[in-house]
Amino acid sequence: MTKESLNLSEKPYSLKDLISMQSGSVVSRVLLKQSTGSVTLFAFDAGEGLSEHTSPYDALVQILEGQAHITIGSQKHVVDSSNIILLPANTPHALQAQQPFKMLLTMIRDKT
Repeated sequence: MTKESLNLSEKPYSLKDLISMQSGSVVSRVLLKQSTGSVTLFAFDAGEGLSEHTSPYDALVQILEGQAHITIGSQKHVVDSSNIILLPANTPHALQAQQPFKMLLTMIRDKT
């Protein structure tokens, strides 16, 4: 996979193929970034994660491959491939990979 810029209107792409796992790492690739939001692919190796944090914006997580352990506030969720979950604005959340997984994160920003 190369790091070339994608023209998303040029042809269809397989999301899972646009990012590769890397041993011991979290890999990200921004697909679209606008003032109203962004769309980013992530690949997490087993044992990797994102520590608890908050965002001022809602974010929609779609698991593309594997399984993610996601904590939102005090609620723990196991999110499987093809499932989605909302990370509400200003609510602490964290992600952990018990096994490798890939996800698409769509950040929604208020245009006002």
